Amino acid sequence: MDETDQMRGEHTVKQSLGILVLVFAMPLFAQERSDYGKTRPTVAVPEELTVTFSAGDLELDFRASYLANEAQLFTALYEGLYSYNPVTMEPVRALAARSELSADKKVWTFTIRSDARYANGDPVRAEDFQAAWLSLLDPVRNSPYSSLFDIIEGARHYRLGLVSNPQSVGISAEGRTLVVRLTAPASFFPSMLCHHSFSPIHPSMLTVTDWSEHLPVTNGPFTIVEKTAERILLKKNPYYWDIATVAINTLTIRLIENATEAAALWNTGEARWIAGDVDIDTLTDRSGIVVNPLFATHYYYIRSAQRPWNDYRVRRALVLVLPWDEIRKGYYMPATTLIYPLSGYPQLDGLTVTNIEEAQTLLTEAGYPKGIGLPELVIKISPAADAARLATLMATAWLEKLGITVRINIVPYAQYFDAMKQNDYTVGSSTWIGDFADPYTFLQMWRQDSNLNDAHYSDSDYENLIERSMAEEGQQRLSTLAEAEKLLLERGSIIPIYYSPALNIVDIDEIDGWYPNALDIHPFKYLKFKPYRTLPGVAQAPDLSVYTVRYTDEY
Repeated sequence: MDETDQMRGEHTVKQSLGILVLVFAMPLFAQERSDYGKTRPTVAVPEELTVTFSAGDLELDFRASYLANEAQLFTALYEGLYSYNPVTMEPVRALAARSELSADKKVWTFTIRSDARYANGDPVRAEDFQAAWLSLLDPVRNSPYSSLFDIIEGARHYRLGLVSNPQSVGISAEGRTLVVRLTAPASFFPSMLCHHSFSPIHPSMLTVTDWSEHLPVTNGPFTIVEKTAERILLKKNPYYWDIATVAINTLTIRLIENATEAAALWNTGEARWIAGDVDIDTLTDRSGIVVNPLFATHYYYIRSAQRPWNDYRVRRALVLVLPWDEIRKGYYMPATTLIYPLSGYPQLDGLTVTNIEEAQTLLTEAGYPKGIGLPELVIKISPAADAARLATLMATAWLEKLGITVRINIVPYAQYFDAMKQNDYTVGSSTWIGDFADPYTFLQMWRQDSNLNDAHYSDSDYENLIERSMAEEGQQRLSTLAEAEKLLLERGSIIPIYYSPALNIVDIDEIDGWYPNALDIHPFKYLKFKPYRTLPGVAQAPDLSVYTVRYTDEY
């Protein structure tokens, strides 16, 4: 998912380096906290929670969504066959009471919970999953995550309009039984199903084109009762199948225009979780700062849509002349690869070497000696100060070392993501957070027909590697995916800058169920106020029982 606040907040992470070092050095669940400026309940346990998001047009239709703050909101509104464990981000059964896997590991059969209900009391049917997924795959809709469904038999051809019959897609439903046929074994499929794009849709919402003018009929632990430009008010869904776990009765999402306003809400105690941009310097109580490693990378990319940039020799030449030490200077976790290092995933050398001679040779081989004949290169950036610094370093290197004229185009924050879909630039940037803890969540968006492929990357060698990985499992699969990532790096499509840490302001002495994790997703259903506070210096281990006993098979 794209990180909306990262574009605004690049300076926050960099300027607060001392804070990051401090927090990273501390244990995640045993941080000693200050009492200054805090007001905690001593007897009554609150049942209302206020959270701040950065203001923006939130998309409530999960089929059209791709932003990080929307993904967090959707943990309150929607739920699919599986959901995230709040501690490990591993999949746990949600609306799937049972699941069966065929001998060839290609056919999954799910039984929907008999007590699964929408917020209006209607039952959630297997047909609601089938209808939602097929509508998301409709080529007219052009949903951002439609290519994620390519693992399902016939999904790719249907979403690309190569076939028009939805029955060709390997999804069938009857009553409470949903059958999904895959193109190849995929051990990561349950993890993928945690993603909000795999949710069901109430039949009344299928034909609604503009969800901003409607309050959606949801099936998650909460439902929206009021929505304005300043806030979203949610109440507990009385028909939610696991309502016993939901402790918060009222959830208020404050949509904040600026970082100073968010800090003020924290300082007064009104908001107990700042999930969006925040001005750390104006916080009177910094004990709530939680920073943890995130499965996310901030990178620039070189588009392959037009000549001469579709020649990987030209792109590689651009990458080879960059001053890597200067570009990554000051970042706590400088990135040399696209994918944040995962356990078991092969370690790549990444992009660290500057070789001007090789770059000039590549340009000559491509037919552009000393850059002669190359058109103007356009870099699109947001107004962030650090984006200007990086773009200037790139532009200087490309002009001085390769003779390429560069123009830097600054795009307002509100228009930046739409601007990335246009064809009037060569280099853009993004911060991508993995939607599930697997390299495929990063690599699938570089496939030639992915809706997330803003770089217009197209490489038959890359496609073959991804296809090969789909039929593999375990370490062999990870090795093949690493080969694919290496190809992206070596052929000059990606300029990795840094691995993005997750930054939240949250009172985990007061709020239980909120745990730092690699996806920075914190399901709202598990959040509750603690009836007591942990003494300073005493470790409070997470209670994992609620995440295991409720997910056994339904009998």
